[in-house]
Amino acid sequence: MVASSRVDDGAIFAVATEQRAGRWGGSNSGLDCCDIPMATDSVVLLADILAKTGVQEGELSYKGQGRKLDDASSVEEMVKEIQDFSGLQALRLEGNTIGVDAAQAIAKALENKSELKCCYWSDMFTGRLRSEIPPALNSLGDALMLAGARLTVLDLSDNAFGPDGVKGIERLLKSKSCFTLQELRLNNCGMGIGGGKILAASLTQCHKKSSAEGTPLSLKVFVAGRNRLENDGATALAHAFQLMGSLEEVHMPQNGINHPGVTALAVAMQHNPGLRILNLNDNTFTEKGAIAMAQALKHLRSIQVINFGDCLVRPAGAKAIAESVSEGLPILKELNLSYGEITEEVALAVAEAVKNKDQLEKLDLNGNCLGESGCKALKDAMESMNMADLLGTLSDDDGELDDDEEDEDDDDDDDEEDEDDVDGEEVEEEEEEEEEEEDESSSNKVSTPTSAPRPPDVSSFLSFPSPDKLLKLGAKRTLLVQEQVDVTDAAKTAEAFLKIASVYKEDNNDVKNAVLDTIDALLNKAFTSPSFQGYNFVSSLLVLLGLIKSEDKVKPVLVVPGHLHALEHIVRQDYFPKENTTASRNTKVLESCGNAKNSLQSTLQRVQSQS
Repeated sequence: MVASSRVDDGAIFAVATEQRAGRWGGSNSGLDCCDIPMATDSVVLLADILAKTGVQEGELSYKGQGRKLDDASSVEEMVKEIQDFSGLQALRLEGNTIGVDAAQAIAKALENKSELKCCYWSDMFTGRLRSEIPPALNSLGDALMLAGARLTVLDLSDNAFGPDGVKGIERLLKSKSCFTLQELRLNNCGMGIGGGKILAASLTQCHKKSSAEGTPLSLKVFVAGRNRLENDGATALAHAFQLMGSLEEVHMPQNGINHPGVTALAVAMQHNPGLRILNLNDNTFTEKGAIAMAQALKHLRSIQVINFGDCLVRPAGAKAIAESVSEGLPILKELNLSYGEITEEVALAVAEAVKNKDQLEKLDLNGNCLGESGCKALKDAMESMNMADLLGTLSDDDGELDDDEEDEDDDDDDDEEDEDDVDGEEVEEEEEEEEEEEDESSSNKVSTPTSAPRPPDVSSFLSFPSPDKLLKLGAKRTLLVQEQVDVTDAAKTAEAFLKIASVYKEDNNDVKNAVLDTIDALLNKAFTSPSFQGYNFVSSLLVLLGLIKSEDKVKPVLVVPGHLHALEHIVRQDYFPKENTTASRNTKVLESCGNAKNSLQSTLQRVQSQS
């Protein structure tokens, strides 16, 4: 028989089903459509992923099309489509490269789009001169202000535009168009200390002006990883965060922030009681910063995810964090204290601290200094609390610290404090001189900011996926991912699959092969496991891709071409079940994913016809 369910955009998807005793998705799926009989084939369900687009109502998308838009003539068609689009609320330009003249033409088309709310403009200047970016951004920003738009989302990640790029959005950020801003995403933009200060001043001014009108800026999501903000940039932003007090998510990994900057952020976080996610991965807390952050955590009862991995929190810092976790944080889901030089005694204290956290999903203590006996003791402790499945891998444990190493760590803290006091101004001056030299070179093309962090662990990759992190996991990446992901949990497996697939690059064979090899290893292990529930896995995919509402209010991911390329790949593999395939497809498709959507649809049709 055929069962159909209404998805949240009102479209109908239908799959061939047969009556079974179990219900769709099992007891842990949390799906609204739990009364639908289980489908006879996973390929059918994946085919119907195409029935709902990742495009929001009122959204116009050119995402990932790889267009080189140099002048007005190159965007004539795009401009006309923007002008003709009634009720435009979201514009996706990411994954194209836009020159100054092209940006000005697009801006002209936006001048009467007063309903525009979401600007997804990441990865928009690949190969452009730095000098081209500020005027392009100024043109687009001025158009939004002229239109009277009220933005809720501004995403300019992966543009690597440096401090001058921040100047290109300075007027916009201070304007009425950003009084309503809820999400600001500037990941991997190379802002530096100077850019961080400009950004902080702009947000502060926006809050002041919006407050005067009775509608204070209430930013909820701030993302600025890999920006070389360092202590001064982080401290400036901390003042803005404290002023707003509305943050729910803060992501600032890999910014070269030491304990003075961490302490400033800790103070600011105390004034944001609604904070749910705090990701400061791969900065250098040391004991002083970790203790300050532990104090902040006592004020954050809404916190769900704490990522202090690779932050060198050290034993005293981790112990302070454990005390804060034990005393509060009732809805904590993830705690990452990996690569922090934590000893066995403190690791056991951390484990004890999460004992009564009934919503905990993961504890990551990999890469610390437990030693073989310490790792066993930690595993035994988690087992005794019936939480063994929540403990991440310990495969990168560094072994026990000896007394000399601990003494060296204490000396390092003292030396670091002295250097911060004496040389702080010199460091900032060197940073600014370096940025000026980069900007003066007319041949300097935009590139990803360089850094030399510790090679990331699997947890770091899955928390904040990037192609670079996946490649740096090395030849053992497939084994490491298999060990990290609990394949007995279909929902977690689906989430991991989408995170890995999100970094897929069709034009980069190294990344492409790494993604597909890793996915194959993960899903082969999953589907060959007797306890793995394949239909729960597919149901979870449908929820995460936004096809089905969840009782747990799971937030769907932003669908990217990589997701569809990966789906196309797995349905052709032997481990993926293909029997009894029939489907009724809706004609509404994922236009923003272009060729990836068409390729997946064709592959699914072939697989079904061959089964």
